[in-house]
Order: sequence, then structure tokens, then C-alpha cells
Amino acid sequence: MDKQEHAALESLLKEDFYENCPGCKLDRQKELQRGLPIKQVLIIWIIVLATALTISSLFPFLYFMIRDFHVAKREEDIGYYAGYIGSSYMLGRALTSVIWGAIADKFGRKPVIIIGCAAVVIFNTLFGLSTNFWMAISMRFLLGSLNGLLGPIKAYACELVREEHQSLGLSAVSTAWGTGLIIGPALGGFLAQPAEKFPAIFSSNSIFGRFPYFLPCLIISLLALPVAIACFWIPESLHTHNSEKISSQISYDVLESASPRSTDKVDLKEGSETTSKYSLFKNWPLMSSIIVYCVFSLHDMAYTEIFSLWAVSPRRLGGLSYSTQDVGVVLAISGVGLLVFQSSLYPLVERIIGPIMVSRIAGIVSIPLLTSYHYIGMLSGIALSILLNCASLVKNVLSISIVTGLFILQNRAVEQHQRGAANGIAMTLMSLFKAAGPAGGGALFSWAEKRQDAGFLPGNQIVFFILNIIEVVGVLMTFKPFLVERRR
Repeated sequence: MDKQEHAALESLLKEDFYENCPGCKLDRQKELQRGLPIKQVLIIWIIVLATALTISSLFPFLYFMIRDFHVAKREEDIGYYAGYIGSSYMLGRALTSVIWGAIADKFGRKPVIIIGCAAVVIFNTLFGLSTNFWMAISMRFLLGSLNGLLGPIKAYACELVREEHQSLGLSAVSTAWGTGLIIGPALGGFLAQPAEKFPAIFSSNSIFGRFPYFLPCLIISLLALPVAIACFWIPESLHTHNSEKISSQISYDVLESASPRSTDKVDLKEGSETTSKYSLFKNWPLMSSIIVYCVFSLHDMAYTEIFSLWAVSPRRLGGLSYSTQDVGVVLAISGVGLLVFQSSLYPLVERIIGPIMVSRIAGIVSIPLLTSYHYIGMLSGIALSILLNCASLVKNVLSISIVTGLFILQNRAVEQHQRGAANGIAMTLMSLFKAAGPAGGGALFSWAEKRQDAGFLPGNQIVFFILNIIEVVGVLMTFKPFLVERRR
């Protein structure tokens, strides 16, 4: 590029800058940034972790909570009611995700992030104080309805870092998300029923004795409180001006490959208008990745609920007779391994083979792994402990690898000004499928417990068989012509 052309491009970039626009300021900072964006990735990771801890923290003790509510007439029916409480969070999120996405696109990512963190502090605490089945459902529903940051935070993760680091930013989202889905249940398992586990510290007459599931909820809320306060100082990434040109992030890509004529302002304006009128629902790279994401989300949420119910249910019903603390140990080990993999190996693997291939291979490997769960459950002692921990670790690594790949595809399929809405659509559809996951998983588990002597796939065999069917459907959908990646 000669000096004249370079000067022209530099001039155009300067015209794109608006002094009072937070998005422009952030873009300028990114252009000056060198090296890995460690600080930005850490911000994203902490925010997502603080909100993700609540999603599945209840599963290790949900079986016992339903039992204590005395709402189930038979022990085999506990799974049904557990599924309803597990689904209420996702149902609330499904009803509000598009709204939160639209708010994030209009008013900024930051307000949505702050409200989401504050909702965790309030409603997760109240859930731990639930005295009956309906209060528990209501608190989880309100928590899901007001915690609408997962869609906008994915857009924020792309906008907070330079384009070459976007996979790292989205990996931070999925890593924190996956870590929260593992560490949350681990905390729930370790800290539930503290008066029974630690009578020397917690009296049966104390608030933790009267509300045996309050302590894990309180600890998670206290972790989210400083995050909610700190979010007032994070940078906003949304462009607030009415520019006739496309966003500066996109301008860099266009200008680097364009001829001098193609940088004409009229051309850029026409391109921006075309993009703004382009319907997200007609964007097949976006919609195909969302649909595949929904199928795997249904599987993952059903698996998360079923694993905990299976582990704590009695041996005579095909379970492992684990305590909440035993489940917590398994999930804590999985969480540590998941964190190591996602922060070190996943970005490298994704760069080599691409997000689609990562998701496809992870889905294929998950099928024989799930089949082995029934046979692992037949073991006991140290052999059961070792194999169950290994299987749980690998399964969670594979699940999060799938989700991360699909996150990347979704955010690459749209421009910045559509990311909030696109992720809102993804969260709505995914939340509907995830709401069906615990409800369907709980019902399936209860049904399986009643057919221990069936001739075809008795007991938990039918559970893991149906989970594998869903996984096979998801894998088949990762192939062309269904799933396609946007050409850049």
C-alpha cells in the first residue's frame, strides 16, 4: 500500500471515530492493544461464571428438596417434580431473552449485564429460603426471567477484543459457562444440608438447619454481589452514534482488502443499509447454528439433571446411592479438568480444525461414552469412583467443546449491530429446549425407575439410550447442507 492510499484509509478511519461514543473509544483502545487480551478475557470469564453457577447448582440436592417438600406421593415420582423446578429457570429465560437482546442493542450491553448479576444476588438467595414447591418454582422462574445476560455477553465478548482474539473471548464465555455448570452443582453438593454434614459448625436450630439448602445459594449470591458492583466500571462496547458508515470493526476488514474506489462513502452507506434490512431469520448460517445449538442444549440439560438424579437415587432403583457430597466431588473434579482444557487446548484445536469439526467430533465421541454409564454403574468401590470421575470429566469437556464451536459460528454469522438480537433469538430458542430438558429428563428418569424388569433396555439403560438418540440427531445436523459457516 503506497503512502497516498494509506493516508486516505487513515483519514476515513478518523472520520469513523465519535468522541462521545463508548463503542468508538473501545475500538480505538483495541487498535492500540498488543498481545493477548488477558484482562478483557478475565472480565468476561468472571461475569459469566457468577451467573452460571446458579443454573445447575440445585441439581445435587433437588432430589432431597422435593422429598422435604412432601409433594411427591411416591419416591419414584420425585423426578417429575424435580424436572418442573429445573425447567422453570429456562422457561423464564426463554420468555425474555429476545427482550434483553433488544435492550442490549438499544441501550448497551452493560445495563443488561448489571441487571443479570443483581438478579442472581436477589432471587437465588430467595430460592434457598423456599418453604414449598411453588415458592421454589417462582423464584427460579424470576431468576431466569431477569438474568438475560448470556446472549448479550457473547456479543460483548466479540466486541471487547480484536477480531483475531474473538475465539478466545467466546471460549472464555463457554469455559466460564461450563465451569459454572460443574462448580455450581459441586457447591450445591458440598454445602447442602450443612446441619447434617457439619453439626459442630451448623446447629439444627440455626437458619441453615431450618433451611438446609440455603447455604449453597447464599454462597453463590455472595460471589455474585461484588461482580454486580464491579460491572459498573466495565467499558461499554455499543456504538451510540448514527453513522452513515458501517462500524469501525467491520471497516477495518473492508478497508484492508478493498481498492481505493471501494472505500467510497456512498458504497459503505448502501452496504450498511442493506445489512440493517437483512432479516436475521433469513440468515441461514446463523439460524442453522442456533438450531444445532438447541438440539445439543436439550441433550446437555437433560443429561445434567439425569446424572445428579441417577447418582443420588438408591441402588435398588438403578442409582448409585451417592450423597450430595459425593456428587459434589465428582463435579468438582470435572470442573477443574474442564477449566484446564478450555483455557489451554480448545483455542488451539479450534484454529486447526475449525468450530464445526470440533463440534462434530465431540458429538460422535459422546455417544459410546454415554453408553458406558450403565456399565459403570454396575461397579462399586474405587473402580466405580475412578471410572465415573473419568467419564464425567470427558463428557463435560466434549459438551462444552460443542457449545463453544456453535457460539463462534453464531457470532461470526452477524455484524455487531445485530449481535444482541441474534444472541437473544439464540437464547430464547435454546432456553425453550433447555426448559424441556429437565422436565423431560426428570419424567424419563422416573419412568425408567418403574421399569427395572422390562425386557427391552430396563432401568437406566433406556435413559442413556434416549440421550444418545438426541446426540445422534445433533451430530447429523452438523453436516452440510444443514450447518454452514458464513463466508468471511
